[in-house]
Amino acid sequence: MELGLIGLGKMGGNMRERIRRGGHTVIGYDRDPGLADVHSLEELVTRLEAPRVVWVMVPAGAATQSTIDQLSSLLSPGDVVVDGGNSRWTEDERHAGELSAKGVGFVDCGVSGGVWGLENGYALMYGGSSEDVAKVQPVFDVLKPEGEFGAVHAGRVGAGHFAKMVHNGIEYAMMQAFAEGWELLEAVDAVTDVREVFRSWQEGTVIRSWLLDLAVKALDSDEHLEELRGYAADSGEGRWTVDAAIDHAVPLPAITASLFARFSSRQKDSPQMKMVAALRNQFGGHAVTASGDHVDGDTPGADVLPPVGG
Repeated sequence: MELGLIGLGKMGGNMRERIRRGGHTVIGYDRDPGLADVHSLEELVTRLEAPRVVWVMVPAGAATQSTIDQLSSLLSPGDVVVDGGNSRWTEDERHAGELSAKGVGFVDCGVSGGVWGLENGYALMYGGSSEDVAKVQPVFDVLKPEGEFGAVHAGRVGAGHFAKMVHNGIEYAMMQAFAEGWELLEAVDAVTDVREVFRSWQEGTVIRSWLLDLAVKALDSDEHLEELRGYAADSGEGRWTVDAAIDHAVPLPAITASLFARFSSRQKDSPQMKMVAALRNQFGGHAVTASGDHVDGDTPGADVLPPVGG
């Protein structure tokens, strides 16, 4: 089949290559003319035979909305737009409605696979009507990993991005658990080779996983992660997962804690811990440290200041 693909960055560019390897024609557009096959959305639509399938792979929010707005005026009844970016699932129904007014179908697709997807395939979670999904199915089939699993028609419009959002929330919690375990192992003198402990878990344990494999790969490059700053951004999907949990009264303590842990990574000196230290000093006379002091561990008497107030 033919596919129009908008957005040819790291993910989109590799997807174009995998689809082409699968025997399909891809006409790609990107704002960078060095990456593009055509030089405008108008040219992309003109080059495709009806009924057209156009896959949007641009940043969520304003960029996706602008692209869908333009496509709604260019496409014809029977065409389908796929949003493969990380759009918030609540936006999908609005996009579907805008396109439906022009007779154009809409499919939302959560895509996971990162830089490894070109060779290993992409996990796909998509939502939309069976009729619209069928028009995209040949592309789904070549993008997904080989084998029985790796792709799912999760439900109606919005289901694909919702499933991907939950996937990313689980990912947050799993990464946090590995990170906490690694830090604890590094803190204990009795464990002399933390990297090899992690490597030993790659076979025969219930926590063996691709994330564990990637952790070992990172430790092979920098055994104690000394070259990295302890800062972790969040893409937004962790926040959306927690928001959805609140809306549906579903408890997510592990995922929520992992999101908040990322926030704490951005603080050089935690304001909350200043209050905790002050309160411990007030009720128990526990030692506090002056701003700017460095303390190794909780050594009694180290950098002790007298009780505050009272």
